[in-house]
Amino acid sequence: MYEKLDFLGEGWSFPPHFDKKTRGVVTTTDIEDINNSLHILLSTRLGELIMLPEYGCNLEELLFQPLDITLKTYIKDLIKTAILYHEPRIDAKKISLDTSQELEGMVQIEIEYMVRITNSRGNMVFPFYKKEGTEL
Repeated sequence: MYEKLDFLGEGWSFPPHFDKKTRGVVTTTDIEDINNSLHILLSTRLGELIMLPEYGCNLEELLFQPLDITLKTYIKDLIKTAILYHEPRIDAKKISLDTSQELEGMVQIEIEYMVRITNSRGNMVFPFYKKEGTEL
């Protein structure tokens, strides 16, 4: 049986949306909330949030760089540092890049983590590519 872990926090669903029945914001908890938080962290540019100018990961600046071993190492370090400073509920155990779709312009970022308070493991896959209509 699944036990709800409220002490991990609760946040707005991502993307935010509303429930017509309750007339309220749909929220997420537990591992889903952590994964949403990671998705927001990885897709936010530094300085994009006015009240938190140090929050974000700045991955979009790397979109058109040659994907060599140096850049792969830099991306992993950038993500690990962002998680360390901005997601205190988890420890990033392994960050890997799946470059099998590199020629199509996408790199899958795979993050394996451990929830600090429960020692339970989780993972998240973040597709990294240039979205239509976005500017650099």
